[in-house]
Amino acid sequence: MDKKFKIHSVKYNFIMNVILKTSTFIFPLITFPYVSRVLGPGPNGDISFATSIISYFSLLAGMGIPSYGIRKCAEQRNDPIRLSKNIQELLILNLIFTVISYFLLVILVLLVPKFKSNEVLIYITSLTIIFNTIGVDWVYQAIEQYDYITVRNIAFKIMAILLMFMFVHKPSDYLVYAGITVIGNVGSNILNILRLPHYVTFSKPKSYDLMVHMQPVIMLFLYNATTTIFTNLDQVMLGLMSTSKEVGYYAATVKIKNILTSVITALGAVMLPRVAYYLGNKEHTKFINLIKKSFDFIFISSIPLAFYFIIESNQIIRFLAGPEYKNAVIILQFIAPSIVFIGLSSVTAWQLLIPLKMEKYTVLGAVVGAIINLILNIILIPLVGGVGAAFATTIAELSVLVTHIIVLRDLIIREKLINLIEFRNTFIASVLAMFVLIIFNKYIVVASSLISCILSAIVYFAIYIGVLFLVRDSIVLEYSKSIFRRLR
Repeated sequence: MDKKFKIHSVKYNFIMNVILKTSTFIFPLITFPYVSRVLGPGPNGDISFATSIISYFSLLAGMGIPSYGIRKCAEQRNDPIRLSKNIQELLILNLIFTVISYFLLVILVLLVPKFKSNEVLIYITSLTIIFNTIGVDWVYQAIEQYDYITVRNIAFKIMAILLMFMFVHKPSDYLVYAGITVIGNVGSNILNILRLPHYVTFSKPKSYDLMVHMQPVIMLFLYNATTTIFTNLDQVMLGLMSTSKEVGYYAATVKIKNILTSVITALGAVMLPRVAYYLGNKEHTKFINLIKKSFDFIFISSIPLAFYFIIESNQIIRFLAGPEYKNAVIILQFIAPSIVFIGLSSVTAWQLLIPLKMEKYTVLGAVVGAIINLILNIILIPLVGGVGAAFATTIAELSVLVTHIIVLRDLIIREKLINLIEFRNTFIASVLAMFVLIIFNKYIVVASSLISCILSAIVYFAIYIGVLFLVRDSIVLEYSKSIFRRLR
């Protein structure tokens, strides 16, 4: 290895990943109003279609390697020779599946008229597959270089915004915009492959052992594929069984849910390499403590957010989507609890099952969730539309979590991974804050939905944190002491 890489703290990596996740949503908010007006619905629809198609081929090209690569490389990051060998083997596998993915894509473009009519656009968008393969982002996550990942990603997003304003001015510029979108999303990956020799050596080993990776890689591919189908199932079925307006209402709530879950699960993404490293180096106590902290963090962040978005759903929808989306209010109330279950299952999946090499149970959980989601959607969508889809999603996410907990029950009980006192504290604090907010909303009425959301958030979370201080919650006390030390 040419250069030793610095491993930052979990807190530092978490902050970097939250910044990265947040930028993923902020930049589209900047570009969407401009692009929707300049390009119009037709070209925008073509780009969305091509992007959707390529997402499935990207899934095939990746074949679970990114998730597996993080775990495998994190285990061996202190052994340069084994780390280099594994990176080379996984990169070879990734290239093989990329060639297969492109071969199938070319055949479909030649045979399917809809694909053929968007041939150039599809091929431009397909550059995402190549950049993802050569980018080996999983290596940088495994060695926990989250500051580098965040900085170069945001830099390329800013570059893409500037290029968009410079070169996209009329509907016929949609191909240019498609290329700029690729640059903004994955263009920074070109730096990854150029920078990689700084961290690992590429001297050829005596032999490559590709087959040893196949079973876990395929399992993670099945998990990712099943999860992709599972998460898109509700909108597809709603579109088939209800009206386009109902799909629009539901899609607005899903975007809100995705923003919340991406921030809550950001910790899981940075925890996976650290957890895999501890397991690979037989540091069991550190592994257990890390998992306990993860569960505590999910409790203290997801439960109050779920309560707040249920109570303030009306003002939140008015602010983010507009008054014409008032039918989405009740949908948001039914889908909000799912963020708690998604947060907890991100810990059970990415920090327990996958590092413990029990990938097949993540697939089982996703299949159980998909089946329950399908059955409930069939029953409820014809009766109550988007509300039924939201309820089905929440119950399906709960079933995924329950499946994981059943599989992990011995470990959870033996190591006392779930702190019931933390759950009690956050639940009580959330309920009390909710009642105070209801009284506040009854007597304080603000015309602006933005001001209303800001005031209600200040009141709600001030009460929530205040109650946690009163009950001397261990996490709040720990973080407050840390903040006071830094201020001094």
